[in-house]
Amino acid sequence: MERSKGLVTIPTDLDVVQETMELIKKWGADAIRDCDGTDFPDELKGIQAEIYSTYYTTRKDNAWAQANPDEIQQMYLMTPFYTAESDILEIRIMKGLYPDMLTPNIRDDIKRWWEVIDRTTGESVPADQWEYNEAQQRVTITTVPFHEYTVSFLAYIMWDPVHMYNAVTNSWEGVEHQITFDVRQPKTHEYTLKRLKTFIEEHPYVNVLRFTTFFHQFTLIFDELAREKYVDWYGYSASVSPYILEQFEKEVGYKFRAEYIIDQGYYNNQYRIPSKEYKDFQAFQRQEVAKIVKEMVDITHEYGKKTMMFLGDHWIGTEPFMEEFKTLGLDAVVGSVGNGSTLRLISDIEGVKYTEGRLLPYFFPDVFCEGGDPVKEAKYNWVTARRAILRKPIDRIGYGGYLKLALKFPEFIEYVGQVCDEFRTLYENVKGTTPYCAKKVAVLNCWGKMRAWGCHMVHHALYQKQNYSYAGIIESLSGAPFDVSFISFQDILDEPSILDHIDVLINVGDADTAHTGGEWWANPRIIEAVRRFVYNGGGIIGVGEPSGHQYQGHFFQLAQVFGVEEERGFTLGYDKYNWEEHRHFILEDTDTVDFGEGKKNIYALEGATVLVQREKEVQMAVNEFGRGRSVYISGLPYSFENSRILYRCILWSCHSEKELNKWFSTNYNVDVHAYPKNNKYCVVNNTDKLQRTVIYRGDGSSFDIEMEPNGIVWYAIEE
Repeated sequence: MERSKGLVTIPTDLDVVQETMELIKKWGADAIRDCDGTDFPDELKGIQAEIYSTYYTTRKDNAWAQANPDEIQQMYLMTPFYTAESDILEIRIMKGLYPDMLTPNIRDDIKRWWEVIDRTTGESVPADQWEYNEAQQRVTITTVPFHEYTVSFLAYIMWDPVHMYNAVTNSWEGVEHQITFDVRQPKTHEYTLKRLKTFIEEHPYVNVLRFTTFFHQFTLIFDELAREKYVDWYGYSASVSPYILEQFEKEVGYKFRAEYIIDQGYYNNQYRIPSKEYKDFQAFQRQEVAKIVKEMVDITHEYGKKTMMFLGDHWIGTEPFMEEFKTLGLDAVVGSVGNGSTLRLISDIEGVKYTEGRLLPYFFPDVFCEGGDPVKEAKYNWVTARRAILRKPIDRIGYGGYLKLALKFPEFIEYVGQVCDEFRTLYENVKGTTPYCAKKVAVLNCWGKMRAWGCHMVHHALYQKQNYSYAGIIESLSGAPFDVSFISFQDILDEPSILDHIDVLINVGDADTAHTGGEWWANPRIIEAVRRFVYNGGGIIGVGEPSGHQYQGHFFQLAQVFGVEEERGFTLGYDKYNWEEHRHFILEDTDTVDFGEGKKNIYALEGATVLVQREKEVQMAVNEFGRGRSVYISGLPYSFENSRILYRCILWSCHSEKELNKWFSTNYNVDVHAYPKNNKYCVVNNTDKLQRTVIYRGDGSSFDIEMEPNGIVWYAIEE
């Protein structure tokens, strides 16, 4: 059978020219690309396909970086905590850091830009009470005995973190360390624009410049053994320099402190409730980054080339859901697809002509090796991403890495060919239409749309024990038939009527984190607005420690709404009697629930209905509040079964149980996605096993079906 063609990008290299040609036919690819550590073959420069070239605005030009050391990029770092045992303390600032990657910045005034903090009092140590020994890389501090101290300092990035990661992962030997230079600074800014023009002129065969990405790398630090030490995919600590910070001071009208970035060593990771100063800095960076990105985009367009942004390396300052992004003029965005949430991170982006997802696994030796199973990883990745694609499709798919590694696994090559065909069929049926949405759901946290679909991510889609029970909610929503938005507490203050346009509100995470809100719940206007929303008939779902913040006799500030509270030791004297479990609409599809890590010490208030408790610790409960309803869940990792539970929670919480059998499968392993505007719907088996189910159409009629493993069947909606 002849395969369909188009909408697929593949990597190439000098030693796989013929194989690339064969794979273009086999996968129906219409675009080819280079990768970090590869070169584009001369033999393919005239090929009838779009050619992507990875373009690095901040590296791959060590001659410039070495000639202009004052304009090498910098980042803020903090030492470990040290306890003073006398009135003098010495701290070796580079301890625990990879020396080839970073070097302290002593070129600028360290007394102005570094900061020594007494962590016992939280106060900054006066500049005349500490000194720095350059030869020993030690700070000597006049201290208060048995107080703790840290040093926050600026360091030059002498080895680009992503290049270092690629070199370590792929065991590159003797590779020159690529130095990261700062496009934001005057000389490099001017040089970079000329460098871009030269690159385009010297690569006339290139159709698409894939900027990787623009200027500032997310926070990625390595230890002495070249192991990953600290990573935050949203981190801004590598977007600083005295030049940038002086501009920031003029913009905001107050003096900058290193602590605004360091944040007690938490580096303002997305679990931290952001301070005003940090949000000011983010907004300033987005504004300034956007100006230079627009310059580069305009230059590229003048040469008749397309511009593509990689939503990954060096993407800080170009957050795609913020207003500044729409001013950039980019043609496309491409990003790595780790799961449904990361797919929606890409496909929901507005302001570009098309989006592209780089499917996993990357063609790296950590998977494509003896004992590796790339087919298994590819199947899991595709089926997981497919649920989200059926809600909001990306426009293209592709793969990255080193093609010669993938060619050693013929079963993988064959399977990916099937994926490419299926994607094209799916795209043809879904693109340009609006899928059926049962309800409007809003996730409430401190970040709102800025971190849409990125909630609970530390480093893209990687698993972490402490957050998978929460990230599962976002993952389930990515492929569910709901109109999902992300709103912040500030949004509610600015526009209280924002809650009038949703059916169900979700607050998920640990107490006193940015995801649940912490101190925001002590604001009367916030608590009034949310209580009013539920009282007047809205639904609310809380997962983990929703509204958790100790204040005015409550730990859960919405305790009366959720009907549950957390025992913190302050209410041990109060007896608790509401432990009886009840069967409920929410759990009709399951006998047991996987709550993941769950929560301890949750108890039900009088009047609430307990659905699941374990050893007198509530895991799930529901409650009526005015005309509204609430659902409490201790945790809900992603699974097909848990996605069904969340679906039922949403319907029940907004009094819509009777709408269950509408575009619905009785088997939670099988999904139904409907597109009424183009009179189509599909039934999808999300497992690698045969599944049987009853499918309900939108009018309530039904039929039985047996689904092949991983199968998808398309139907016309009969009028």
